[in-house]
Amino acid sequence: MTVDNIKTIGLIGAGHIGSQLARLAVDHGYDVVISNSRGPETLSDLVAELGPSARAAAPAEAGAAGDLVVVTVPLKSIGDIPVEPLAGKIVIDTNNYYPQRDGHFPELDDESTTSAELLQRRLPTSKVVKAFNHIVSGELTTDGRPTGTPNRRALAIAGDDADAKRVVSQLLDEFGFDVVDAGPLAEGWRIQPDTPGYGRQLNAAELTAALAAAERYNV
Repeated sequence: MTVDNIKTIGLIGAGHIGSQLARLAVDHGYDVVISNSRGPETLSDLVAELGPSARAAAPAEAGAAGDLVVVTVPLKSIGDIPVEPLAGKIVIDTNNYYPQRDGHFPELDDESTTSAELLQRRLPTSKVVKAFNHIVSGELTTDGRPTGTPNRRALAIAGDDADAKRVVSQLLDEFGFDVVDAGPLAEGWRIQPDTPGYGRQLNAAELTAALAAAERYNV
């Protein structure tokens, strides 16, 4: 699969990151089907802004419609993510773990797993790639630059499927960002909140160094 095979992006979640990714996708010629937990009718203003390439749906329908699917909901809602519509698909996970919002997940508190690995467990036949989790949402639509631009901002990805990471890397490049591969999903902690690369505007070399400098919370 290549990014050329992606015509429609499904979004499960329409908050700060989801709505900005919908804008990016439409701006780059994709159709989007966007959803949230409150119902399609609550997204009418966003869909009107996005134009004829966008429509709102229930999460399962958005997942089924997407050639690639973005899951961008609070971690506490991971159990509500539809499984079957996402089977076999590349799924981008934008989430971070915030105990004050999500409640406590013992496996994350003791760092025996990562938030993306929890989503992969929820979606066993999907190909989960962590991306877009360490950039301020508004900067998604302002910081992108053409391929080859000096000092271009970089974003990190993590995933266990090499082909899925390649496709997501192509998408990020198209959206205006260089890509730094952090490794498998188990290494996704390197770009979680309070790590050196989180939220900072870094080029590829700087982000690579920030990933290497990250330390576990419980060190």
